[in-house]
Amino acid sequence: MDYFIIAVAVLAGVIFHWWLFVRIRRWGERDLALSMAGEDPLKRAYMLEKLAEAKSRKVPKAQLEDWLRSAADAWQNGERLN
Repeated sequence: MDYFIIAVAVLAGVIFHWWLFVRIRRWGERDLALSMAGEDPLKRAYMLEKLAEAKSRKVPKAQLEDWLRSAADAWQNGERLN
Protein backbone atom coordinates (compact mmCIF):
# COMPACT_ATOMS: atom_id res chain seq x y z
CA MET A 1 0.00 0.00 0.00
CA ASP A 2 2.89 2.38 0.71
CA TYR A 3 4.23 1.92 -2.82
CA PHE A 4 0.81 2.62 -4.26
CA ILE A 5 0.56 5.92 -2.37
CA ILE A 6 4.06 6.91 -3.48
CA ALA A 7 3.29 5.98 -7.10
CA VAL A 8 0.06 7.99 -7.09
CA ALA A 9 1.80 11.02 -5.54
CA VAL A 10 4.65 10.87 -8.07
CA LEU A 11 2.25 10.43 -10.98
CA ALA A 12 0.15 13.37 -9.78
CA GLY A 13 3.29 15.49 -9.50
CA VAL A 14 4.44 14.59 -13.01
CA ILE A 15 1.02 15.32 -14.49
CA PHE A 16 0.82 18.64 -12.66
CA HIS A 17 4.27 19.71 -13.85
CA TRP A 18 3.42 18.73 -17.44
CA TRP A 19 0.16 20.72 -17.25
CA LEU A 20 2.01 23.73 -15.80
CA PHE A 21 4.66 23.54 -18.53
CA VAL A 22 1.99 23.48 -21.26
CA ARG A 23 0.12 26.42 -19.69
CA ILE A 24 3.27 28.54 -19.38
CA ARG A 25 4.23 27.77 -22.99
CA ARG A 26 0.74 28.81 -24.18
CA TRP A 27 0.89 32.01 -22.13
CA GLY A 28 4.29 32.80 -23.63
CA GLU A 29 3.07 32.26 -27.18
CA ARG A 30 -0.02 34.41 -26.54
CA ASP A 31 2.12 37.13 -24.97
CA LEU A 32 4.44 37.06 -27.99
CA ALA A 33 1.53 37.53 -30.39
CA LEU A 34 -0.02 40.32 -28.31
CA SER A 35 3.31 42.12 -27.89
CA MET A 36 3.60 42.34 -31.68
CA ALA A 37 0.08 43.80 -31.88
CA GLY A 38 0.63 46.80 -29.64
CA GLU A 39 -2.43 48.62 -28.31
CA ASP A 40 -4.68 48.35 -31.38
CA PRO A 41 -7.62 46.07 -30.43
CA LEU A 42 -8.25 45.03 -34.04
CA LYS A 43 -4.61 44.08 -34.53
CA ARG A 44 -4.65 42.19 -31.21
CA ALA A 45 -7.62 40.13 -32.41
CA TYR A 46 -5.89 39.61 -35.76
CA MET A 47 -2.69 38.41 -34.09
CA LEU A 48 -4.60 35.99 -31.86
CA GLU A 49 -6.29 34.61 -34.99
CA LYS A 50 -2.88 34.22 -36.61
CA LEU A 51 -1.57 32.45 -33.51
CA ALA A 52 -4.49 30.01 -33.72
CA GLU A 53 -3.74 29.53 -37.42
CA ALA A 54 -0.08 28.87 -36.66
CA LYS A 55 -1.10 26.22 -34.14
CA SER A 56 -3.46 24.59 -36.64
CA ARG A 57 -0.70 24.59 -39.27
CA LYS A 58 1.66 23.16 -36.64
CA VAL A 59 4.30 25.84 -37.14
CA PRO A 60 7.41 24.72 -35.22
CA LYS A 61 8.24 26.68 -32.09
CA ALA A 62 11.57 27.79 -33.56
CA GLN A 63 9.75 29.40 -36.51
CA LEU A 64 6.75 30.78 -34.62
CA GLU A 65 8.25 34.20 -33.89
CA ASP A 66 9.20 34.78 -37.54
CA TRP A 67 5.81 33.52 -38.69
CA LEU A 68 3.98 35.90 -36.35
CA ARG A 69 6.30 38.76 -37.27
CA SER A 70 5.45 38.28 -40.96
CA ALA A 71 1.74 38.34 -40.04
CA ALA A 72 2.27 41.58 -38.09
CA ASP A 73 4.18 43.08 -41.02
CA ALA A 74 1.35 42.10 -43.36
CA TRP A 75 -1.08 43.98 -41.08
CA GLN A 76 1.12 47.10 -41.16
CA ASN A 77 1.39 46.95 -44.95
CA GLY A 78 -2.38 46.69 -45.31
CA GLU A 79 -2.17 43.11 -46.54
CA ARG A 80 -3.82 40.20 -44.81
CA LEU A 81 -2.20 36.78 -44.91
CA ASN A 82 -4.68 33.97 -45.44
